[in-house]
Amino acid sequence: MTRPFEGIRIIDITHVLAGPFAAYQLAVLGADVIKVEHPDDPDQSRDSGTDRALNHALMGTGFLTQGSNKRSITLDLKTEPGVEILKKLVAGADVLVQNYRPGAFEALGLGYEALLKINPRLIYCSISAFGQDGVRREQTAYDHVIQATSGIMASTGTEEVNPIKIGSPAIDYATGTMGAFALAAALFQRERTGTGQHIDLAMLGVAMMMQASPMTGYFRNGTEPKPHGNKQPYATNSAYDAKEGMVMIGASNIRQQARFWRAVERADMIKSDNEARIDDNEREAAVIADIIKTKTADEWEVYFQARHVPAARVRNLAEAVADPHFNERRVFHKFESAPGVDGPFTVPLAAFKFAHGGPSIETPPPAMGADTDSVLAELGYGDSDIAALRAARVV
Repeated sequence: MTRPFEGIRIIDITHVLAGPFAAYQLAVLGADVIKVEHPDDPDQSRDSGTDRALNHALMGTGFLTQGSNKRSITLDLKTEPGVEILKKLVAGADVLVQNYRPGAFEALGLGYEALLKINPRLIYCSISAFGQDGVRREQTAYDHVIQATSGIMASTGTEEVNPIKIGSPAIDYATGTMGAFALAAALFQRERTGTGQHIDLAMLGVAMMMQASPMTGYFRNGTEPKPHGNKQPYATNSAYDAKEGMVMIGASNIRQQARFWRAVERADMIKSDNEARIDDNEREAAVIADIIKTKTADEWEVYFQARHVPAARVRNLAEAVADPHFNERRVFHKFESAPGVDGPFTVPLAAFKFAHGGPSIETPPPAMGADTDSVLAELGYGDSDIAALRAARVV
């Protein structure tokens, strides 16, 4: 079965995490993604990650994460021949994704309006920290700076220790995921209209969407979300120290809290409405804390899940990825080796499965510029042309 984006060509001129992750998600669904990097200035993710040897080889784990199924070329877009090559690529492409500062590509003659003249069906995605307009448009930021700007840090932590940055670069990956969704939507729209589209995606906007319900609550009555650590408004929906480890209980709604209290043989604590639960939070929490100390977190997880009460032992990453549940879910893909990488490594694939034609990985993350010659040959450049371009440091 053909995957959703087979036959779609994407020019990926992005770096670090959000932009490359957006293109990667379409790559595992069949798109032909050509990653473009400056010959002397590789994607920052290539020398970032947990393995210093790979960083030095420009195959860092930050790059491996989202490099599979892509082809890699080098191109200096500050040269006329480089711009000309990109325009030839654009003429036969469906999508261009770039995440440089607003105005940078326009200054090179590679903005949306200019490229639309070459390819009226082109979907052009601009990813930036704050967007292509607005008073902050020229400001720069990374994930943690957006967490600070958006209010996410202020609502993370405990009452005593805050603000705290979320551990994972969640804004980057959420922006990449939102970017993939926007690209898919634009491609679908093009099927109906026949015309291209300009997507203006801002990390700050994504960060605000990640606070959707707290934001609506604030707009309604001015109530700001406060940092409360592992304690939630409902005591049956919080984390507690067990005899060994910690367990997160997720008895959120009325039915679940009733099942929880029956499970711990305290039916007298069952409430009939959520306001009563909030009002009795402190007493409930004290009762639960004493009960949870009587078993290990593993024992409680098994016990509660068997009684349809959401609960889990708090795990670290090593424990989480070792869960046998993933044996059937195909969330990860393991390579035994790859050019530039000695030994096995595993990368994320997708969070979902299709019955047929779903996400898959065929080729490993490429070494920088590994496909330059073959892509240029596809565009009609001969061996002597390519040699001249290399000599001039265009590629």
